[in-house]
Amino acid sequence: MKKSLIALALASAAVLPMAAPAFAQTLPATVVIVVDLDSIYSNSAAAKGATTDLRARDEALRARATQLQSTLGAEQQQLLQGRPAENAPAATKTAWETRARDFQTRQQQAGQELEKRQADLQAARQFVLKQINDAMQPIITTVMRERGASVAIAKGATLDNSASLDMTADVMARLDKALPRVSTTPPATAAAPAAPAAAPPR
Repeated sequence: MKKSLIALALASAAVLPMAAPAFAQTLPATVVIVVDLDSIYSNSAAAKGATTDLRARDEALRARATQLQSTLGAEQQQLLQGRPAENAPAATKTAWETRARDFQTRQQQAGQELEKRQADLQAARQFVLKQINDAMQPIITTVMRERGASVAIAKGATLDNSASLDMTADVMARLDKALPRVSTTPPATAAAPAAPAAAPPR
């Protein structure tokens, strides 16, 4: 029994050194590049140009919201102060209720206006990002091929990385040439099809 165990141990020792190189050959080294997307979204030529326009629109939206809040707030205060007493004439109550309904309508319209402008601004931001992403993707693919990389990782998804892996400057330089500016006006969505005409009465 003892001789059998020794023979088995020697046989295993003889096999392992031969198996290790074969196993290592199945795991080729993975070449990775890292790209700082946040930097590109902030510092590329296209991003900077779009940011100027988007910031102006955001400031205009804030100014409009402040104006509406001030105007409607003052009108609401006057409306509450002028609310007729319970024993006021019916005509006085009717006139006040008409003013109240008119104020409520304009208040709703103001809210809808601000919501639409906010939605338009958000759509513009998303459109800018889409244009940058669409132009950047083939550039990253080209850089990967040139570097022999099989994986590209966003810098924000890494804990740390070697500076030699960071291709942000290269990608941004190529992006600035390929896409120096972008539009901040998204294409209009297709209009809904018109409802079919009603059949003539028989």
